[in-house]
Amino acid sequence: MIFKNISVIGLGYIGLPTAALFSNKKIHVLGVDINKSVVEKINGGSTHIVEPELDKIVNDSVKNGYLKAAIHPKESDAYIIAVPTPFKTNNSQIPEPDLSFVISALNSFAAFLKKGDLIVLESTSPVGTTEIISNHLNQKRSDLTFPHNSDNPDINIAYCPERVLPGNIVKEIIKNDRVIGGLTEKCTKKAIELYSNFVEGEMLETDSRTAEMVKLTENSCRDVQIAFANELSIICDELDINVWNLISLANKHPRINILQPGPGVGGHCIAVDPWFIVNKTPSNAKLISMAREVNDSKPNWVIAKVKDSILEITKSLKKETKDITIACLGLSFKANIDDIRESPALYITREISKFHDGEIIAVEPNIKKIQGERFKLESLECAKKKADIILLLVDHDEFKKIESPNAYKIIDTRGVW
Repeated sequence: MIFKNISVIGLGYIGLPTAALFSNKKIHVLGVDINKSVVEKINGGSTHIVEPELDKIVNDSVKNGYLKAAIHPKESDAYIIAVPTPFKTNNSQIPEPDLSFVISALNSFAAFLKKGDLIVLESTSPVGTTEIISNHLNQKRSDLTFPHNSDNPDINIAYCPERVLPGNIVKEIIKNDRVIGGLTEKCTKKAIELYSNFVEGEMLETDSRTAEMVKLTENSCRDVQIAFANELSIICDELDINVWNLISLANKHPRINILQPGPGVGGHCIAVDPWFIVNKTPSNAKLISMAREVNDSKPNWVIAKVKDSILEITKSLKKETKDITIACLGLSFKANIDDIRESPALYITREISKFHDGEIIAVEPNIKKIQGERFKLESLECAKKKADIILLLVDHDEFKKIESPNAYKIIDTRGVW
């Protein structure tokens, strides 16, 4: 099948690069997003996210007429869904997935569906979501057959999770292997045909449920490994041991590879996806659940260290708290990107601004402005001159280039200094 037109629903960190790479292969792509400013920016040939190489690909594709953005989709041969899948805002002990953005995406193009179309879900989702898509569309379009009740359906539906590293998305989305799970074997083959337009990695065929679980498993494994490192850092602090040195020495063992601790875990994937497994199988996902609790609690441990430092300064230097300046270095959820989704660094900085009545400086080289916050963005030089407490939260390259700054108290959550 030749895909002449593709609609990509959701133009975030995955949707936009995906749309850009298809359009770069001279396929007409309509990128759909509910954010008008995002649509306008893309149609102007620029991007709203910081990602190497993406700007040029988008600009070229828009200029050549293969990439356009809009608020609403149009009739296409394939529809790729790359929208958020957050938690519902309730007080349940185990967070519940919110699939409302996925359902909204389906509703936006259901009327355009025709025989032979392909729908691919890329959004990280709970096991069974691809089947929900088929059932939902069947209710909207009873004139068509769908793969949950037909071996040879009119509409093909598959799940293909992204598995890329922010800051290197363009290269990895091309080179990395893709797990593709259709609701039928035919659906899988159609999806492979679609991604073969630009993906150079191996296409790994499976069913939709396994593909959904693969993505959750990858991120849960990472989360468990980070939780071990974060727990180690707390233990070492109590025992007066340098955790960075400890891990370096332990990793000299040929079969040991401990990750680096930090102020918590952020991003839309690792900080969220493990809960999808726990929500489905709460009695059996014991280790995964505990890892989430360890990583979710780490930011509060860092905040407690800041409070201890403030108290120490008030006693040692006889300063009032209002005269103590705190500099928080980094707001994104990982190094060298502008993504603040689920960022422990941003959470920590916000929480400090709630209880500390002195000046709070935030340094984030990848973000030009931030609104609605009590703290303000300043340069690194300003932070070094003014801060009594320097709290390193993200190991951006800019921070690694400087020697340990001359502040009364330095709290390094990333082992840079």
